Amino acid sequence: MARIGLVAGDGKLPIIFSKAAKAKGDTVIGFGLKGITQDELKSYVDKMHWLKWGDFTKALILLAAERINKVIMLGKVKKEAFFKEGQKFDDETKKILEKTKDKKDYAILNEVTKVLNKIGVEVIDSSFYLKDLIPSKGILTKRAPTEDEWEDINYGVKVAKELSRYDIGQTVAVKDKTVLALEAAEGTDETISRAGGLTDGGFVIVKTARPDQDMRFDVPLAGLDTLKAIIEAKGKALAVEEKRTLLLDKDELVKRADECGVSIVVV
Repeated sequence: MARIGLVAGDGKLPIIFSKAAKAKGDTVIGFGLKGITQDELKSYVDKMHWLKWGDFTKALILLAAERINKVIMLGKVKKEAFFKEGQKFDDETKKILEKTKDKKDYAILNEVTKVLNKIGVEVIDSSFYLKDLIPSKGILTKRAPTEDEWEDINYGVKVAKELSRYDIGQTVAVKDKTVLALEAAEGTDETISRAGGLTDGGFVIVKTARPDQDMRFDVPLAGLDTLKAIIEAKGKALAVEEKRTLLLDKDELVKRADECGVSIVVV
């Protein structure tokens, strides 16, 4: 049995992880970000600590006090928090940001990992606990993509791989082999919405991992919110990468997609 620190962002994934870890007999100590992490998480962990954004010093003290030597990072944290004026960071956070040449996800997370390693805390891969969320290759819905949609999906995979290589985003919207929208700091759902505003529908969404995806950080995922955004924007298909993407609420996701005539495929 392990004693794990769960550093949680927004979304359901931290809750899903906590359920899985506790089912294996592990103890989960939650570290939530005020205004970001869902308050509901406190009901699914053994103990909960709340932190302000940029309060890394307090986090280090709490990790030591809780005798935690393994940490998992899960959930959405929008990058815009780094760019808002008046954002306050403690001295330890400032040191990390000063050591990075940019504010890319991996640059920051790698520096955070180095600091944690120095105090004997290891950042571990969550996929061991989330195997049930990793889909196998194939068509999940009753409706398969049309020939034109498959061409857009295949083209989108190539573009998404190049996009993710630069640590920009992991999602691409394509129609008629034309890129409608690329994901940047705004996130997947906003990218889909932008695509919908540029066409009368009929586009595909492709989501892939980085070529050097580190599964300890930012695991690509899609779920009901993703599907809702596609339906509202009149998209026709969602393609995700096998073995390196998580699908949340898979049964419900496929059911709703079938009801709305949206294809979901794992490539």
